[in-house]
Amino acid sequence: MNTSIEQPKLIAEVGCNHCGDFETALEMIRVAAQFCHADVVKFQKRTPRELLTEEQYNAPHPNPANAYGATYGQHREFLEFTADQHRKLKECCEEWGTVYSTSVWDVTSAREIIALQPALIKVPSACNLNFEMLGLLADNYEGEIHLSFGMTSHEEEEKIVSFFENKDRAKDLVIYSCTSGYPVAFEDICLHEIVRLKETFNYRVKSVGFSGHHLGIAADTAALALGAIWFERHFTLDRTNKGTDHAASLEPDGLRKLVRDLRNVHKSLGYKKEEILPVEAVQRQKLKRV
Repeated sequence: MNTSIEQPKLIAEVGCNHCGDFETALEMIRVAAQFCHADVVKFQKRTPRELLTEEQYNAPHPNPANAYGATYGQHREFLEFTADQHRKLKECCEEWGTVYSTSVWDVTSAREIIALQPALIKVPSACNLNFEMLGLLADNYEGEIHLSFGMTSHEEEEKIVSFFENKDRAKDLVIYSCTSGYPVAFEDICLHEIVRLKETFNYRVKSVGFSGHHLGIAADTAALALGAIWFERHFTLDRTNKGTDHAASLEPDGLRKLVRDLRNVHKSLGYKKEEILPVEAVQRQKLKRV
């Protein structure tokens, strides 16, 4: 096995793909942990009244076919779990031997999830310039802070990393190469952004990851070869379900295969420990002509 590169870790991003049903969320934890062998199962926490203006809250969903409420605000409320339900999700993850995490979208949600003290908390691309929330996490949460760089300029990336450095928390920061789209075309994945992030920030942050919203699993193994350690993929039980994220998500068998491929490719990413390996010596004796 290659011991020079940290073993990849995969986050199964449930997000809102539970469709607002708590029992479905519990089942997704079980499937992600036991069938797919994901390292982390991650949800989302939002406070719609804090995130949306009154006009946005009362407007119809932009795609009525995906709506779970008469207004966009009601739709978002329907998909939310309470802080106590998140505590139960964390307990369920622990029972099934995986790690619980959540993306936080606002200050109130961040406070609620900090109280649960998960091993890691995620900041989505949409919220990575909310420095009030970033400061709350840096000052009040001791675990890893994972943060995606979708929709983010290079200047903003520097501002974010410098913020955590000034808080003496960059050593706990994991940053993700990400293109924000659902789904993302292959030409827009831009895998060499992983190389750029490593060259720019590798010695300033804890690690670099890859958050993908593309189809299939080929790009993820390429991301591993380019140096990503953490991998985040949306996860669903059925890609035809109602909702915007399902189409860009992996079903259980796809997620299971991705975990398998990442771990196998990780084993292959090394140099020969000796010029002729033992497995070759037998073949050399039988086949080599000198």
